[in-house]
Amino acid sequence: MEETDVDFWFDPSCPYTWVTARWLTEVARVRPITLRYQVMSLSVLNEHLEVDPEGDTGGYLWMPVRVCAAVERHHGQDGLRRFFTAYGARVHEHGDWDFGTALTEAGLPAELAAAASDESYDAAVRASHERGISLVGKHIGTPIIAAQGTAFFGPVISKAPRGEAAGRLWDGALLVAATPGFHELKGIPHQPPDLT
Repeated sequence: MEETDVDFWFDPSCPYTWVTARWLTEVARVRPITLRYQVMSLSVLNEHLEVDPEGDTGGYLWMPVRVCAAVERHHGQDGLRRFFTAYGARVHEHGDWDFGTALTEAGLPAELAAAASDESYDAAVRASHERGISLVGKHIGTPIIAAQGTAFFGPVISKAPRGEAAGRLWDGALLVAATPGFHELKGIPHQPPDLT
């Protein structure tokens, strides 16, 4: 089976995106994919709305994406993957939003936490966000996956499948997304993320 490049746009604050990221990590164990992390932002996505569906009136959600942009700028894809993995586990599994600790756990300089309040990273966040959104349209959210010439939102899952079940979901998602004219597929009402 030929190696597949997969671009994964994520906002690190979204718990469902974290579950999708855990699923993709599992997919990489059972399918020949090369996973590349790309930053997107719920703040950018929702900035034109009168009411922010995330309830982030203080702009806090800008902070983690700025740190992600700084990590990628200074430490590349591997650094971004390591930071998102450490930060995602701290935030979504333990409720700890400490950038510095996550950076240290990822083997990165804790000083990069200062990027959280550095608006000079906003242009990089916006550019990456736009690359992802341009593939699927502004009517969706996080995450976005692009692979094998197609792109799609999601899958939004409450629990990450493991092993071959993760691979089957991957195969099915690609098959459905690549179908000409495909637009949307929804399941039962969502359940809270199962982060175990």
